[in-house]
Amino acid sequence: MAVRVTIDALLAERGMSVGEFAEAIGITPANVAVLKNGRAKAIRFSTLDAICRTLRCQPGDVLAFDDDGDGDGSPA
Repeated sequence: MAVRVTIDALLAERGMSVGEFAEAIGITPANVAVLKNGRAKAIRFSTLDAICRTLRCQPGDVLAFDDDGDGDGSPA
C-alpha cells in the first residue's frame, strides 16, 4: 500500500507507550497495532482527530504517501 502510518515515530518522539496512546485516543492496543503495522484498510476521521489531538500533530504527520508503483494508476 502506498499510504504509510507513522505512529511509531511519533510515539517514540513523544516518549509515549502504545498502551498510553490507545487509552488516550479511545481504541484498543490491538487496533493501534493494526494501524502501526499498515494492516488498516480505513481510519475514521474521529480516530484521526483523536490521534492528532493526543500527539499534537497534523494528519500529514500521521499519514505519508509513498509512490511504490503498486497501483494501477487509477484514482481510488
